[in-house]
Amino acid sequence: MSWTGLLDGLLDLPVTTTGAVFAFVVVTAVGLATLVTRVQRRWLLVGLTTVVLASVAVVALAAVFVEKVWRPFPDRLPAVVYVWSVVAVLAVALLAGRYVVRRRDRSRPLAAAGLLGVAAAVVLCAAGGINAVYVAYPTVRTVLGISDFRTVPFDAALGPGPESAAVPPLASWTPPAELPKSGAVTKTAIPGDVSRFSAREARIYLPPAYFATPRPDLPVLVLLAGQPGGTDDWLVGGRLTETMDAYAAGHRGLAPIVVLPDGTGGQLRNPLCVDSRLGNAATYLSVDVPAWVRTHLQVDPDPRAWAVGGLSSGGTCALQLATTRPEVYPTFLDMSGQAEPGLDEIFGGDAAAFARNDPAELLAHHTYPGSAGGFVVGLRDTEYRGAVERLAAAARDAGMDVHLTEVPGSHSFTVWSAGLEKEMPWLGQRLGLDSS
Repeated sequence: MSWTGLLDGLLDLPVTTTGAVFAFVVVTAVGLATLVTRVQRRWLLVGLTTVVLASVAVVALAAVFVEKVWRPFPDRLPAVVYVWSVVAVLAVALLAGRYVVRRRDRSRPLAAAGLLGVAAAVVLCAAGGINAVYVAYPTVRTVLGISDFRTVPFDAALGPGPESAAVPPLASWTPPAELPKSGAVTKTAIPGDVSRFSAREARIYLPPAYFATPRPDLPVLVLLAGQPGGTDDWLVGGRLTETMDAYAAGHRGLAPIVVLPDGTGGQLRNPLCVDSRLGNAATYLSVDVPAWVRTHLQVDPDPRAWAVGGLSSGGTCALQLATTRPEVYPTFLDMSGQAEPGLDEIFGGDAAAFARNDPAELLAHHTYPGSAGGFVVGLRDTEYRGAVERLAAAARDAGMDVHLTEVPGSHSFTVWSAGLEKEMPWLGQRLGLDSS
């Protein structure tokens, strides 16, 4: 095996499997034991207890602040996240306590550096344990921020040239022999010309067919991240390029153009996919983004060739847009979405404003005969599964053509990446890519 192959193998090592989590637990146990060995017996009896209790108290206070005061997330964090947080704080506290009571460690540079490395390893294992809950970074490569998909500058993704003025219908388009085997990802800003929404840079997946001459008018999937989240989440944890390239390989290089816009305006911001004092997110996603895409990319302008989807709070947003703007997004994917938009302070106690943006309320009082959607949820997602099932039934009662897909897993990218892969055949037919 070459050094390049060995490096690729190491980069592709999974870090969220059961085996990886077991390794994190073992390293953590050894690391914590190392940090408490060979210190004064009195410190072990008194100091160790104090440090443990202090670490638990710090994390408990942080949890109260996060869940009750700051509330940056739409949902409660799982208990396992706080357990790993206690482990990380404990490692730092044990290191500090050891340096205080054992002067020899401070006077020996190698010993001090070794103990610092042990504490750092425990903190990294704690981060790995938290990552395993959501599977946001599934491999060493993704943890290090190294992409394994093709990228192109945005100039290569501009709209059609004069040579593609006469494009054959999508159903009869024939791919050229030199068609790329994979699509590519580009990035660019999508301004909020109408909404004035301040959005982060968007990512865009372009299928192989987009690089053909002439190229066909392609359908569009607007795909939203959760919260906290960013526009590259679907590329990293969601395996977007892998799924789309696989679909394109079986469909003449055709797949949707996937636009990954910023629907929140920041990693910890949450405007709830509505127009409010926190930003006009709904107008941005339903007016600015479609207008920009139609202007700058070669796409099918017909709304029937457009879909919106998302994971977690992004799934909630997708269903909100499908029920408030069905003329823009008549097709949707709600993956592990919430029962309703949260964060009551955005609506300021205005029940009517809440009802205008609550999918359950809208589905109960309106019909959507031209809309269709897919609901996806993990079989072990005890917090979200019931809500997804109820919303799927309500959507069906409101005249939507919907289905529910259940996949193994809980509330994580394991579910969302598998869910997108399972939904692609249906989505391809719905958007006109596969007429079979």
